[in-house]
Amino acid sequence: MSDQSAATRPGEPDRGPGATALGSRGPDATPDGTEQSGLERGTALRPIELATGAVLGGVTVGLVTIGTVVPFAAALQLVAAVPMGLLAHRYRFRAVFTASVSAALVTFVAAGLTAAMAMVATATIGGIVGTVKRRHGGLVAVTGLSLLAGVAWGAFSIGFLLTFSATRNLLFDTLRNTATGLNELTSRQQHLEPLGRGVLRLTETILQWWWVYIGGTVMAGTVVTALVSWFVLGSVLDRLAWLPGTDRLDAPADHRPIAPLPVALRAAAYRYPGAPADALTGIHLRVEVGEFVAVVGHNGSGKSTLTRLLAGLPPSSGTVDRPGSAGLGHRGGTALVLQRPESQTLGVLVADDVVWGLPAAPAAEVDIDALLHEVGLDGMGDRETATLSGGQQQRLAVAAALARRPALLIADEATSMIDPDGRRELVTLLAALPKRHAMAVVLVTHHEADADAADRVVHLAAGRMVDHLPAWPKPARAQRRRPMGDTLLELRGVRHTYNRGTPWEAPALHGVDLSVRRGEALLVVGGNGSGKSTLAWIMAGLIAPSTGRCDLAGKPVSKQIGRVELAFQHSRLQLQRHTVGEEVADWGGDGTGSGTVGKALDAVGLDRALTTRSIEELSGGQAKRVVLAAIVAAHPQVVVLDEPLAGLDPEGRADIVELLARLRDSGLTLIVISHDVEDVATICDRIVHLRAGRIPETEAAQVPVPGTEADTAPAPPDPPGPARHPAPGPAWRLRGGDAHGIDRGGAR
Repeated sequence: MSDQSAATRPGEPDRGPGATALGSRGPDATPDGTEQSGLERGTALRPIELATGAVLGGVTVGLVTIGTVVPFAAALQLVAAVPMGLLAHRYRFRAVFTASVSAALVTFVAAGLTAAMAMVATATIGGIVGTVKRRHGGLVAVTGLSLLAGVAWGAFSIGFLLTFSATRNLLFDTLRNTATGLNELTSRQQHLEPLGRGVLRLTETILQWWWVYIGGTVMAGTVVTALVSWFVLGSVLDRLAWLPGTDRLDAPADHRPIAPLPVALRAAAYRYPGAPADALTGIHLRVEVGEFVAVVGHNGSGKSTLTRLLAGLPPSSGTVDRPGSAGLGHRGGTALVLQRPESQTLGVLVADDVVWGLPAAPAAEVDIDALLHEVGLDGMGDRETATLSGGQQQRLAVAAALARRPALLIADEATSMIDPDGRRELVTLLAALPKRHAMAVVLVTHHEADADAADRVVHLAAGRMVDHLPAWPKPARAQRRRPMGDTLLELRGVRHTYNRGTPWEAPALHGVDLSVRRGEALLVVGGNGSGKSTLAWIMAGLIAPSTGRCDLAGKPVSKQIGRVELAFQHSRLQLQRHTVGEEVADWGGDGTGSGTVGKALDAVGLDRALTTRSIEELSGGQAKRVVLAAIVAAHPQVVVLDEPLAGLDPEGRADIVELLARLRDSGLTLIVISHDVEDVATICDRIVHLRAGRIPETEAAQVPVPGTEADTAPAPPDPPGPARHPAPGPAWRLRGGDAHGIDRGGAR
């Protein structure tokens, strides 16, 4: 599966042998994600339901609390039901009920009884709207149901005030005193005196007929809120329909006992619905217990489709034979370790994540310490998962898979996002598993070196098995075509600690000194966990260092958002618009026309015909180029690229390196943060090494790349004073949820 897959956590609780979802949906999930089978209705809440309910319930708590406590934020109540509506649209009633009860209790503790009652009413409206949407009902249905709910809530409010007379009298006294005070204030101004008297008379009328007023207001408010939520939720669902959905296996239920091995593919082929050609053709493969098999192929070769067949997807033609069901996500079945480990990390603590999703009894049987020791995370059970490096997160995913005692473990591009040392260590770990456990391991990769330890290697090209893959030429050294200028970006004594001053503080950088010249291409090398991403964020101005300074042309870069752009490691997270043209124009800011978009696409080697192409149709390499085109349109002074070659096959890597050389020669200042030294160094003027948050080389001793101008260049002059800059473009986008994206100075 690609890095955008949201595949089954290798530890989704047992749902019976018929489970077929690669994603977090149940065995008989409908296209909109709702659970329909009787088995699902009778089972306990699954981890994905708990996690989603916690997140959406928390959002609802925030909206309701702010809307209740802050008078000027009362309008938030109109959209507070949308998160709960989304939950009701996607999951079972019990998930909505559990989230609602939990959210009401939290709201009561945070803001009192009134806010808690508002929370329950909001959850009711959200449940109605989401359920009607899920069942494809219309505006009439949601209006009718919300009207019934409004009548019920109005009657409840009247009954509550009748029962608790002290509360009723307090409310009436508050209204009466407010009206009296307003009347006294307006009586001092002759032209306002009628207004005060009118308010006083209206208040007395309301208090005389309070049950009509309160009941009617509650009923009208419920209906209006439901209608607003209906239209807002519709917009949200339209957006989610465009985004990639949860990946599903789309296989029929297999009620045989779980027994995925041995598995034999004979002339297996698969064609996706609506596709003009087969994604796989004529595959012959057998995997036995005790084997470590590597599947090697470039992007688009059919590796992901082969992984699906091994995980239980029936072929379009040919056969896939196994003694039982694949048991994807079940104990003793098939487990997946994915390309992006953070997509599989669900627990807050390492030990919690290992057994996340297991029922209580099996979880109690797991020797967590022994598993962590086996995967090289000995003694890390109490660590927060957020503090782990990429390589450590991949090891944690392997430990979580082993806790389910799988017969077949599939590592799908699990080595593509980690540094060379971490990649070698992970491959060694995977190769040793079949020797220690009754299982087989299939490693899917585009790195030929990862296959060295395999018992057998399967090469895929254009959906077919081949003897060997074509050799792509390595990027040649690209000589610089224009000289570098004076110092543009300067870091002095930069230190950064996350959660500073708390028991969870985690130092990331320890006194970094670095200077970057205008037009320079600098390579910062470091392994996973060395602080590369933190350094990238500081240089882009997205976070200010705990101590020290990071200046762009003499001014703090954190106050010049947009003049340093950051190309994120996972390019897809930065692309929000429907089409390529809309995305590039959005980054370029107001006034960016088709001509500017076309020139930006030309600069990164993309055909202008892609302007109308959907973002979802882009390959990994194309997505990276679109981000770079958007950055070109934004006219930054410096571009920071965080792991620009991550997840690309050799051809894609060579293309991106060639593109970076062209951008460097156009005058852009490039700072490349990567662990792919061999390829990226061909276009960089200088290399510095980041180790455990430090750059060991002094500025005078930093290592220049031989043969470049920096090899013989004189020492840069002192930083210039404040310079005149072009208008900043939009800041980079950290989209899809990690921290805080900033766009044109505001939070996104």
